[in-house]
Formats: sequence, structure tokens, C-alpha cells
Amino acid sequence: MPGARMLPRRPRGLARVRPTVRGSAVLGAGIVLIAVGSALGLRDVVGLGAAGALAVLSSWVWMAVRGIDRGRGALQVGRKVEPDPAVRGNQVTTRLVVAPVHPTATALGRLARLQISEQAAGELCEQDALRAQVVTHPDRIAVRYRLRPQHRGRWALGPVLTSRVDVFGLVRAAQPLGAPSTVTVWPRTTDLSVRGARAFGEFARSAHGARTSSSDDSVLRDYVAGDDPRRVHWATAARRGQLMVRTDESAGMPPVTVLLDRSTLPPPGTARSTSAAEDGEWAVEAAASVGVSLLAAGHPVRLVASTGAPAVEAIPYSPGRRSEGTAQLLDQTVDLQGHSSRRNAEAGLIATADALRSTRRPAELTVAILAPLGPLARQAVAAMAGDGNHWAFVVGPHDSPDLEESLGALRATGWHAVHVDPQLTSIDQAWDRLMEEHR
Repeated sequence: MPGARMLPRRPRGLARVRPTVRGSAVLGAGIVLIAVGSALGLRDVVGLGAAGALAVLSSWVWMAVRGIDRGRGALQVGRKVEPDPAVRGNQVTTRLVVAPVHPTATALGRLARLQISEQAAGELCEQDALRAQVVTHPDRIAVRYRLRPQHRGRWALGPVLTSRVDVFGLVRAAQPLGAPSTVTVWPRTTDLSVRGARAFGEFARSAHGARTSSSDDSVLRDYVAGDDPRRVHWATAARRGQLMVRTDESAGMPPVTVLLDRSTLPPPGTARSTSAAEDGEWAVEAAASVGVSLLAAGHPVRLVASTGAPAVEAIPYSPGRRSEGTAQLLDQTVDLQGHSSRRNAEAGLIATADALRSTRRPAELTVAILAPLGPLARQAVAAMAGDGNHWAFVVGPHDSPDLEESLGALRATGWHAVHVDPQLTSIDQAWDRLMEEHR
């Protein structure tokens, strides 16, 4: 019966062939018979022993050179992961099918003698073993199992490791089959208060007046069956006597930049179980949650991570209230890592803050997730504010160096800033505190 279990990742290579218990017995008996026959001068006994040893050796060579994915009996693997991308901590269902490329007698016979084991990166599994449902059919092997990814990133799934025996049961060959799949794991997101998100737009309009467009400035068109009723412009519909909808659903909603300070993330190579790594994941999930929630409220949103040479103007805004915008934003978080050194982290944040300040759009809002800032970074980030449209989480334990100085410098220049200890505060609690700071 084929199975599916967790195995350590192994490089793909040629088939590895070993004798089975039967093959070892036949080979051992053949060697003994050859030795005894030679000693006693019994040619028939020598021939019998040589026949057994030759059978094992022939099967060995045949299984080693005949690839499972080549020839008339070639097999193939199909793998489907749902949902894809996955979300950290959420369950993922994987369906695996091993079937012949062409349903020949050779392929079906090879399939009947096949055992399979799935390989997966440890970041995709809670435990070392996978509990799989395996269903065998004459023309395919179907496997279904569940994963629960524990870490954000891109992780390998597969290739399948196959094990098969020859028709005489003398040798067993192990060989990888199929190409590995990559499972993309998004960070978890928290639904934040929509009222709080809309407060950003109301605040910007009161602060900037006519510089911020309203929904009445949108381009209108006739209503078409299937349009979202929420986009109906009722004032114009009442005036004209026919339904009209806005073609720009983000009109009147100022753009938002979510700035993620990569100093909140530990350097590459840090163990994922450390408190620094957990705090870093909190920061990434907070940035993703803020971005997704503001997208849902109708704001165009972009995520900017601090880097040494930022091309900020090239980072697009995701459109509000569209699924592709959410996917685009979350994809940007998958590969985020910390800087290799504190010096590089500070230089990257300073360069990014300067670029954001020089390319800022009118009425643009900024929400930053920051680590406690050193003197130079404090000065650069604080200088971004001035109109009150800047909000910040300063992430770190209460005894973090530079914490109080960072909060004081940000608030003095117009930032709405709150301290967050990721070990004690959830993302929605931190968001509510930030909204209270805004009010």
C-alpha cells in the first residue's frame, strides 16, 4: 500500500537500488552455492548459484538505469495546493496524483508495485509526519493530506520520493518523481476597524479642504446591471432621474503609504522560535493588516519596506476594494527579511524616509511600523511629518533602548505615535490605541 509521510528534503538524483530481503537471500544462497560447487567440483551447483546471483545483479542494473519518469512505463505527478497562496497558521489541503503518462501495461504494472512518500519543508508542517488519505486505483494513486504552514515565506513541497521493486521482488529502487512545487505563505492579517480606517479620509479632508477630492469629483457613468450598488452616486441619480455610478471607487480617499522598518525584523539566519523573530512577524502582520484594512475602506495603498536604495516612486499603489490589490500587497511581504547589521538597517530607513518625504503626494497618509530609532534615523523619520497625517507603531519591549526618545521626537513633529510590545499587545489592540491617539 502506498503511503505519504514527512521526509527530510533530499537532492534529486539517480535511482538508489538495494536488494530486498528476498534478493539478499537469493544473492547469499548463490554465493554459497558457487563456493560449495567450486570446492567440490560440482558444475551444476556452481551454475545454479551463478544463475541466482546473476538474476539479482541483472535486476539491480535494470532498475538503476531504467528511470521511472522515462520510457513506455513513465509515470507523472500532479499536485494541487488549496488555497494558494496559503496564510500562516491556516490549514492547507494538498491533493497529489501519481499516474502513467500513457496507460500501457508496463506503466500500470509499475504503478501497482509503487510506494510513494511526499517530501515537504519543515516550515509547512506542525509535526514530522503527515496524515494522508491514500486511495489506489488501477490507473492512478490519489493522496490527500493537510498542511498548516507555521512561517511566512516560500517553501518547497516535493518532489515525491518513490520506491518500487522489480517483477521478481529481488531489488528495491528509490527515486524522486516530478518537480517540486513552491507554496507561498502570506502573513496572517487582522481585520481592523473600518470606522477607524475611514477616519483617516475624514481627517485629511478637514485638514486640506479643497486639495482633497471628494466623491462628487468622480467620473460618473450610467448604471449597468451587475455594478456594485455601493458605487451608485445617489445625489446625481436623484437629480437626473437615472442611476449613475462612480468609475473611481477610491475617489475622495487619499493614498496611504505603509512604511515597514526592516529593523523590526531579525537578521537573516536568526532562529524562528526566538522572541526577536516573533516580534518581527508581529511587525510584518501589523503592516499587512493595516494595508489590507485601508484597502477595504477604499484607500489606494502601497507597502514600502526600508531599504538602502529605495525607488519609492516605482512602488505602485494597490487599488482600493479589489482582491488583486490585496494579493499584490500581501505578495510584497512574503520575502521580507531583516538587515544584516544594525548600521545597514539604520542607513536603509534614513534613505527610505528621505525618499518618501521628497516624493510625497498631496494629502498622502503614512502609517509606519518602526523599531526604536537611533539618533540619525529619529531625525530623518521625524522630518517626514508636519501636517498631522502620519501615524506610527514603535515596536519593542518597554526596556528597549531609544524607545522614549523615539516617541518624543515623533510626537514633537506631529506624528501620532504609540509604543507596542508585541508580546503583550495584539494588532487590533494596538490599532485601537493608535486611533485614540489620533482623536
